[in-house]
Amino acid sequence: MDYDLIIRNGTVVDGTRLPRYRADVGIRNGRVVKLGRIASTATAERVLDADGCIVAPGFVDLHTHYDAQIHWDPYCTISGWHGVTSVVLGNCGFGFAPVKPADRERALMMMTRTEQIPYASMKEGMPWKWETLPEWLDTLDSLPKGVNVVSYVPVSPLMVYVMGLEAAKSRPATPAERREMQRLLDEAMDAGACGFSIQRLGANSLQADVDGTPMPTDCMADEDVLALAEVLRDRDEGFIQITQAQGGDPIHDQGEVKSRDRLFLERLAATAQRPVLHNAVAVIDDQPEFHIKEMEWVHACNEKGLRIYAQGANVRTWFNFSLEHWNLYDSSPAWNAATQGTIEEKMRKLADPAVREQMKAEHSKLLAIGQSTMPESLTVVRVPPDAPELDKYVGRLIGDIAKEHGKHPTDAMLDIAVAGNLKVDFRSGLPTSGDPDKVGALMNDPYVMAGVSDGGAHTKFFTGGSYTTDLLTWLVRDTGKMSLEEAHYHLSYLPAQAAGFLDRGFLREGAPADIVVYDLARLKRTPEWEFEIAHDLPANEWRCVQRSEGYRWTLVNGEITFEDGECTGATPGRLLRNRSLGAQTFAHAAE
Repeated sequence: MDYDLIIRNGTVVDGTRLPRYRADVGIRNGRVVKLGRIASTATAERVLDADGCIVAPGFVDLHTHYDAQIHWDPYCTISGWHGVTSVVLGNCGFGFAPVKPADRERALMMMTRTEQIPYASMKEGMPWKWETLPEWLDTLDSLPKGVNVVSYVPVSPLMVYVMGLEAAKSRPATPAERREMQRLLDEAMDAGACGFSIQRLGANSLQADVDGTPMPTDCMADEDVLALAEVLRDRDEGFIQITQAQGGDPIHDQGEVKSRDRLFLERLAATAQRPVLHNAVAVIDDQPEFHIKEMEWVHACNEKGLRIYAQGANVRTWFNFSLEHWNLYDSSPAWNAATQGTIEEKMRKLADPAVREQMKAEHSKLLAIGQSTMPESLTVVRVPPDAPELDKYVGRLIGDIAKEHGKHPTDAMLDIAVAGNLKVDFRSGLPTSGDPDKVGALMNDPYVMAGVSDGGAHTKFFTGGSYTTDLLTWLVRDTGKMSLEEAHYHLSYLPAQAAGFLDRGFLREGAPADIVVYDLARLKRTPEWEFEIAHDLPANEWRCVQRSEGYRWTLVNGEITFEDGECTGATPGRLLRNRSLGAQTFAHAAE
């Protein structure tokens, strides 16, 4: 055979912003070996007719939490259903290595609150066979994978491994501990880690630990972070992902705290001399200057030679949650304390008038994730069948219910939640803007990468993994606020290159054949404006999902993983180790 696979008659959008063109794609040994016109006499094991379809590089999802899910889901869905062919694990400083055997249970419990990954699923579905970071990477390497995988060194478990949990949460590292963390990061980079990740959200962290206290990195000392950056500088390798809002909240604090945070990020980028991925920039309707000021600052940094990129939150989705599981009010100490514990303990606290007074006093602190999730902005969407007296509230805003009964919105929400044994589902508005003009302008910015899917996290109330499909349909096809060329640049090329995947994110002869072929006219999320409940996690746990239609084929390293929405069972994904990311040459194309 001349080729393993030929994609014929498609419209190629190569990811680099070059204009689209009609071409055939020839694939052999997992790589693109011909991009142009392939003779009709050429032979291949399979030929795909892409007439009327876009042929583009697979999407690169830089912000995921599939660290547990990769053990039972080789395709890292939701992302894998939406054309993603490479994912980065270990974001926000959270992960499962390095972890001493005696600390495994505590590490699992951390992830149940801060990233809302079901404990029973992790316990059953993630056989724990590693301790160190190199052992973690070897485990990832050994797993069957339907996507390519890259892993950060998550700094939270690194701190706990070296300092112990209590010390990691209460003081800076000693010089000896700092040197040990540097050594372990260096060792992990030798083994293939791509850099390090960290969350610094301060004492009132939006994403707190299982006991309500901040995560270890939330109050991490500046000098401890900069010491890790020195490792990347000395190696001239890797990149950093950081979510930071120390002392304030990530959206609304534009004063002294925001200025201090920005100065630290500039120090971080200057110290590392490597790319820094700043999470997250979004268009917020009730804070119309936020994204504009953020991007003015990002541009100013790059003009000074500081490689700071913004990860843009573009997906139109919402939070659909009950107080049985919700954790994103943790920036309010009173709400944090009231929503800790068992269902019975939560019920008791949430019904207590004294506790409620404290919660109401901190009402404004809930703005940490935007006006759309404030109690008065929520809609009651589902009540349990054993509470029929609550049916009258379905479809109504809490704000309207509060006015009708002369209550504070917090009381109105909690009265309904407690009456429904915390199983009442509330739906937020869109946390980010639905204005295509504003979001389109942000996503066209040369320093903005599409994404922040949070794939694998917040599984019971969020489906950010559909961001790729939403961007292509909403901003490209339906409103024309982005060209296809620009969209694929931000979905594939820019994130891959910023993250050091130097041979991925584009279509070119010699490049790995990570490819999506889709019918733009038919492309959509399913369901579009609702969640499907899927009982597909280990231990029969459930999650909210959105699937897709319109993707004809998804290829990873030249093998088809999805065909018309159906999984083929192929697992051609690879662990992309840092030391080899830039070493993959195009010489293989001629072999």
